[in-house]
Amino acid sequence: MNSKERILNILNRKSVDRIPVDIWHTPEVYTDLAKHFNANSEFELYKKMGIDKWFWINAAYEGELAPLVDGAAMVTQWGVQMRTVESGLSTYGERVSSTFEDYTLENIDEYPYWPDPDKFNYTAAAQATEMVSKDFATLGPWVSFYEIYCGMRGLEKSMMDLALEPDFVNAALDRIELIQTEMMKKLFEATGDNIDAVFISDDMGSQISLLMSPDMWDEFFKPRMKRWCDFIHSYGKKVFFHSDGAVEPLIPRLIDVGIDILNPIQHICPGMDMAGLKEKYGKDVIFHGAIDTQDVLPFRGPEEVKKETLDCLQTLGKGMEGYICCSCHNIQAGTSIDNILAMIDTVKNYSE
Repeated sequence: MNSKERILNILNRKSVDRIPVDIWHTPEVYTDLAKHFNANSEFELYKKMGIDKWFWINAAYEGELAPLVDGAAMVTQWGVQMRTVESGLSTYGERVSSTFEDYTLENIDEYPYWPDPDKFNYTAAAQATEMVSKDFATLGPWVSFYEIYCGMRGLEKSMMDLALEPDFVNAALDRIELIQTEMMKKLFEATGDNIDAVFISDDMGSQISLLMSPDMWDEFFKPRMKRWCDFIHSYGKKVFFHSDGAVEPLIPRLIDVGIDILNPIQHICPGMDMAGLKEKYGKDVIFHGAIDTQDVLPFRGPEEVKKETLDCLQTLGKGMEGYICCSCHNIQAGTSIDNILAMIDTVKNYSE
């Protein structure tokens, strides 16, 4: 059974030879792993590691971008200015500003940096997908509602908008939805059956609670999520939904709209107890993630990583089904190779 077959069998509730093991990581960790395994590409690295890597697929945007402002290092296709910041051994992008902060309902259509769905490079994305899809499961594109909105408006203003400017929020989300739906349609047409799941990223949780009430999520996001799930399923693809944090109150709603895979299962957060999640939702959704990247993987030793991994396998992976073991978000720069391999080897050697 190869990596793709193992992933697809888990998604379709079929038997597997073992629980799949995936990793997410920062670029710095990729460099460390590639050096350790003497690999010259991601494809070669993951083959040498023998892991069940979801390969990310995105179509690069080639349309006009907003000009850079002072202090910014790049600008997104949505007109969000970003700077580069260093945190520990890692380098990240951090939002600076966006002119969309100043727009109102009256002039929202005049915003000049709405992406054009015709200006993504679907040909290159299709070629990349063709190259890896026989060996590995494929995941993409990355799409979002509120994360994009927050980037365009800023987090503080975005939170206030939900309460004070609902008409503006709906108008903006309508554009965000339409643009990405058209982009997905064109990408699916270019890649055929070679994309296995779509990655919807909409962080709705902090370390202690939801960022908004469930009722507010129902008002702004539930119908849009339902439309996307139905649309993605109509192409025979699964819906992979990502939200960090304490999101347990939303899980029944996410299942109701049609998500198939829930990530990253940040089990240190209130309400995210793994055994409880498996008992309540394990028949309705596939779990992906859960291996702690805030403490265990970066700061503990291989034995503690093994213990953490076994705990995830015995709870979320109970019955050898419904779980893809993975780091809970990106493995951070400076994490030891020994710890990463301890996680992977524990999964490979596990059986009930």
